[in-house]
Amino acid sequence: MNCLACSANAVVISIEYRLAPEHPLPIAYEDCWAALQWVVSHANADHDSNKEPWISTYVDFDRVYIGGDSAGANLAHNILMRAGSENLNNGVKIKGAFLTHPYFWGSNPVGSETRDVERREKLATYTIWQLVYPEAPGGVDNSMVNPMVLGAPSLAGLGCPRLLVSVAGKDLLRDRGIMYYNAVKESGWKGEVELVDVDGEDHAFHILVHDSENAKKLIQRLASFIV
Repeated sequence: MNCLACSANAVVISIEYRLAPEHPLPIAYEDCWAALQWVVSHANADHDSNKEPWISTYVDFDRVYIGGDSAGANLAHNILMRAGSENLNNGVKIKGAFLTHPYFWGSNPVGSETRDVERREKLATYTIWQLVYPEAPGGVDNSMVNPMVLGAPSLAGLGCPRLLVSVAGKDLLRDRGIMYYNAVKESGWKGEVELVDVDGEDHAFHILVHDSENAKKLIQRLASFIV
């Protein structure tokens, strides 16, 4: 997950959360929340040995964004949900967030996903979740990976006023991303949500083939959303 704060230029802080299987979830969610709280603690100008002076100097705390790609987008979503119910240090608010090819999954197929149960349980989207969070209540229908599941916290609680969701036409996760976008719109959330759907591309193409025209256009779209 990334934390961004815009001034004349964007200041990007990438969060080095602990990784499974040595550190299974939910520790990564806790790491991201703690790191975000540490970043916004710099909005208070007091001198503390645990603070980095350059953050206080260059960051505009009225323009804090968070975001991520794939698993990072999942982390960003869950941080937004927490930010909707818990205060950030110094009263800082998250201005917006971008979720690029977000990793969401569930036991019930949606859209073009295979209906074959045996095949579904062999997909990386399923097996990865079992690896990183083996003790997850509800398994792959835990609300942290399936925020649209019955009984999940309402998406109206997202803790920011602007959201950009990006999906790719050939991505196995595309239909989940679109479902999430629609669920946010229908939740009663008071913010503004946008969808970018790039035809003919696969998961994380803007990273794997970053010099392609579609990758450049998507990166420009993300930049314009932040700035």
